[in-house]
Amino acid sequence: MEKRRVTSKEVTEAALRLLAERGVTVKAIAEIVYEMQSPYNKGLTIDDCIESVEKVLQKREVQHAILVGIELDKLAERKMLSEPLQTLVETDEGLFGVDETIALGAVLGYGSIAVTTFGHLDKHKIGIIKYLDTKRGQGVHTFLDDLVASIAASAAGRLAHNFRDEEERKETEIMQEKEEAIS
Repeated sequence: MEKRRVTSKEVTEAALRLLAERGVTVKAIAEIVYEMQSPYNKGLTIDDCIESVEKVLQKREVQHAILVGIELDKLAERKMLSEPLQTLVETDEGLFGVDETIALGAVLGYGSIAVTTFGHLDKHKIGIIKYLDTKRGQGVHTFLDDLVASIAASAAGRLAHNFRDEEERKETEIMQEKEEAIS
Protein backbone atom coordinates (compact mmCIF):
# COMPACT_ATOMS: atom_id res chain seq x y z
CA MET A 1 0.00 0.00 0.00
CA GLU A 2 1.39 3.34 -1.06
CA LYS A 3 1.63 6.10 1.53
CA ARG A 4 -0.44 9.18 0.89
CA ARG A 5 1.61 12.34 0.51
CA VAL A 6 0.31 15.38 2.35
CA THR A 7 0.55 18.41 0.10
CA SER A 8 2.04 21.73 1.12
CA LYS A 9 -1.33 23.33 0.43
CA GLU A 10 -3.04 20.98 2.91
CA VAL A 11 -0.48 21.70 5.60
CA THR A 12 -0.65 25.47 5.04
CA GLU A 13 -4.45 25.48 5.16
CA ALA A 14 -4.52 23.31 8.29
CA ALA A 15 -2.02 25.52 10.15
CA LEU A 16 -3.90 28.71 9.25
CA ARG A 17 -7.24 27.13 10.15
CA LEU A 18 -5.96 26.00 13.54
CA LEU A 19 -4.63 29.47 14.35
CA ALA A 20 -7.96 31.02 13.35
CA GLU A 21 -9.91 28.46 15.41
CA ARG A 22 -7.83 29.44 18.44
CA GLY A 23 -8.49 33.16 17.87
CA VAL A 24 -5.06 34.05 16.52
CA THR A 25 -4.99 36.35 13.52
CA VAL A 26 -2.11 37.36 11.28
CA LYS A 27 -2.83 40.98 12.24
CA ALA A 28 -2.53 40.24 15.97
CA ILE A 29 0.87 38.65 15.38
CA ALA A 30 1.88 41.53 13.08
CA GLU A 31 1.08 44.02 15.85
CA ILE A 32 3.67 42.31 18.04
CA VAL A 33 6.18 42.41 15.18
CA TYR A 34 5.51 46.12 14.70
CA GLU A 35 6.06 46.81 18.40
CA MET A 36 9.35 44.90 18.32
CA GLN A 37 10.75 46.36 15.08
CA SER A 38 9.39 49.91 14.75
CA PRO A 39 12.06 51.43 17.04
CA TYR A 40 14.72 50.21 14.58
CA ASN A 41 12.92 50.94 11.31
CA LYS A 42 11.15 54.30 11.21
CA GLY A 43 9.48 53.57 7.86
CA LEU A 44 7.97 50.29 9.03
CA THR A 45 4.23 49.84 8.50
CA ILE A 46 1.77 47.30 9.86
CA ASP A 47 1.36 46.06 6.29
CA ASP A 48 5.10 45.27 6.18
CA CYS A 49 4.65 43.27 9.38
CA ILE A 50 1.58 41.43 8.05
CA GLU A 51 3.52 40.48 4.93
CA SER A 52 6.43 39.21 7.01
CA VAL A 53 4.13 37.12 9.24
CA GLU A 54 2.48 35.65 6.13
CA LYS A 55 5.91 34.71 4.72
CA VAL A 56 6.90 33.03 7.99
CA LEU A 57 3.63 31.09 8.02
CA GLN A 58 4.54 29.65 4.60
CA LYS A 59 7.54 27.82 6.11
CA ARG A 60 6.96 24.13 6.53
CA GLU A 61 8.86 23.95 9.86
CA VAL A 62 6.62 26.64 11.31
CA GLN A 63 3.48 24.94 10.01
CA HIS A 64 4.53 21.60 11.49
CA ALA A 65 5.21 23.22 14.87
CA ILE A 66 1.73 24.80 14.77
CA LEU A 67 0.07 21.47 13.94
CA VAL A 68 1.86 19.58 16.72
CA GLY A 69 1.57 22.27 19.38
CA ILE A 70 -2.09 23.09 18.89
CA GLU A 71 -2.98 19.40 18.69
CA LEU A 72 -1.33 18.83 22.09
CA ASP A 73 -3.19 21.82 23.56
CA LYS A 74 -6.49 20.48 22.21
CA LEU A 75 -5.81 16.97 23.54
CA ALA A 76 -5.03 18.46 26.96
CA GLU A 77 -8.35 20.38 26.89
CA ARG A 78 -10.17 17.09 26.30
CA LYS A 79 -8.06 15.38 28.99
CA MET A 80 -6.78 12.87 26.44
CA LEU A 81 -3.09 12.89 27.37
CA SER A 82 -1.71 10.33 29.76
CA GLU A 83 -0.42 11.39 33.16
CA PRO A 84 1.77 13.10 34.11
CA LEU A 85 1.86 14.76 30.65
CA GLN A 86 -1.80 15.75 30.98
CA THR A 87 -1.17 17.80 34.09
CA LEU A 88 2.10 19.26 32.81
CA VAL A 89 0.47 20.57 29.64
CA GLU A 90 -2.87 21.50 31.21
CA THR A 91 -1.23 23.60 33.94
CA ASP A 92 1.63 24.91 31.77
CA GLU A 93 4.06 23.68 34.40
CA GLY A 94 6.96 26.14 34.74
CA LEU A 95 9.67 23.51 34.33
CA PHE A 96 7.97 21.92 31.31
CA GLY A 97 10.04 23.35 28.46
CA VAL A 98 8.90 21.27 25.50
CA ASP A 99 6.54 24.06 24.40
CA GLU A 100 9.45 26.52 24.20
CA THR A 101 11.68 23.90 22.58
CA ILE A 102 9.25 23.31 19.70
CA ALA A 103 8.71 27.05 19.24
CA LEU A 104 12.44 27.77 19.40
CA GLY A 105 13.10 25.13 16.76
CA ALA A 106 10.81 27.03 14.39
CA VAL A 107 12.67 30.31 15.08
CA LEU A 108 16.17 29.02 14.34
CA GLY A 109 15.91 29.62 10.59
CA TYR A 110 15.68 33.39 11.12
CA GLY A 111 18.96 34.10 12.89
CA SER A 112 20.07 35.34 16.28
CA ILE A 113 17.76 38.38 16.13
CA ALA A 114 14.78 36.04 15.96
CA VAL A 115 16.14 33.85 18.76
CA THR A 116 16.71 36.76 21.14
CA THR A 117 13.35 38.30 20.20
CA PHE A 118 11.69 34.97 20.99
CA GLY A 119 13.33 34.97 24.42
CA HIS A 120 12.09 38.51 25.04
CA LEU A 121 8.54 37.65 23.95
CA ASP A 122 8.53 34.46 26.01
CA LYS A 123 9.49 36.45 29.09
CA HIS A 124 7.43 39.63 28.57
CA LYS A 125 4.28 38.20 26.91
CA ILE A 126 3.32 41.05 24.58
CA GLY A 127 -0.07 41.44 22.85
CA ILE A 128 -2.04 38.30 22.05
CA ILE A 129 0.74 36.21 23.64
CA LYS A 130 -0.23 37.62 27.05
CA TYR A 131 -3.91 36.94 26.38
CA LEU A 132 -3.19 33.32 25.45
CA ASP A 133 -0.82 32.81 28.38
CA THR A 134 -3.28 34.11 30.98
CA LYS A 135 -6.51 32.67 29.55
CA ARG A 136 -7.00 30.20 32.40
CA GLY A 137 -10.11 28.02 32.39
CA GLN A 138 -10.89 28.93 28.78
CA GLY A 139 -8.72 26.52 26.88
CA VAL A 140 -5.19 25.24 27.10
CA HIS A 141 -2.62 27.35 25.26
CA THR A 142 0.59 25.91 26.65
CA PHE A 143 2.04 25.47 23.18
CA LEU A 144 0.11 28.17 21.32
CA ASP A 145 1.44 31.18 23.24
CA ASP A 146 5.01 30.08 22.50
CA LEU A 147 4.17 29.33 18.86
CA VAL A 148 2.77 32.84 18.42
CA ALA A 149 5.94 34.26 20.02
CA SER A 150 7.95 32.12 17.60
CA ILE A 151 6.06 33.37 14.55
CA ALA A 152 6.32 37.00 15.68
CA ALA A 153 10.03 36.66 16.48
CA SER A 154 10.70 35.02 13.13
CA ALA A 155 8.82 37.75 11.27
CA ALA A 156 10.71 40.42 13.23
CA GLY A 157 14.05 38.77 12.44
CA ARG A 158 13.08 38.50 8.79
CA LEU A 159 12.22 42.21 8.68
CA ALA A 160 15.44 43.21 10.43
CA HIS A 161 17.53 41.29 7.90
CA ASN A 162 15.53 42.63 4.96
CA PHE A 163 15.84 46.19 6.30
CA ARG A 164 19.63 45.83 6.52
CA ASP A 165 19.76 44.37 3.00
CA GLU A 166 17.77 47.34 1.69
CA GLU A 167 20.04 49.82 3.47
CA GLU A 168 23.10 48.18 1.94
CA ARG A 169 21.50 48.16 -1.51
CA LYS A 170 20.79 51.89 -1.27
CA GLU A 171 24.32 52.62 -0.05
CA THR A 172 25.75 50.67 -2.98
CA GLU A 173 23.57 52.60 -5.43
CA ILE A 174 24.70 55.93 -3.96
CA MET A 175 28.37 54.89 -4.19
CA GLN A 176 27.91 53.79 -7.80
CA GLU A 177 26.20 57.08 -8.69
CA LYS A 178 29.07 59.05 -7.09
CA GLU A 179 31.64 56.98 -8.99
CA GLU A 180 29.78 57.52 -12.26
CA ALA A 181 29.56 61.27 -11.60
CA ILE A 182 33.30 61.46 -10.97
CA SER A 183 34.23 59.56 -14.13
